[in-house]
Amino acid sequence: MTDKNLLSLLTGEIVEEHERLTLAELCQICEASSERIIEIVEEGIVEPQGENSENWQFHGLCVGRVRFVLKIERDLGVNTAGAALALELLEELETLRKQLRER
Repeated sequence: MTDKNLLSLLTGEIVEEHERLTLAELCQICEASSERIIEIVEEGIVEPQGENSENWQFHGLCVGRVRFVLKIERDLGVNTAGAALALELLEELETLRKQLRER
């Protein structure tokens, strides 16, 4: 592995779960346009706090959800609604697995 490849593997952004992000910050971190984030909000995948997009605040956990949606749309060619359904099913599966481990 070259130094350039190693460097690209090690770069990233750490976002705390409790951190609040603006729409612009979420767009930058997820490398998405504000229009895409608004579509994701309208689909109910993430829920910002605030009355309108100009003063929305997103929970740090939204980063993972948005990145998942963007990745599954890109990799599998599903639409936003399909990505939302996939995310919901995966989260439900994880909840069921956790319940089984606790038994």
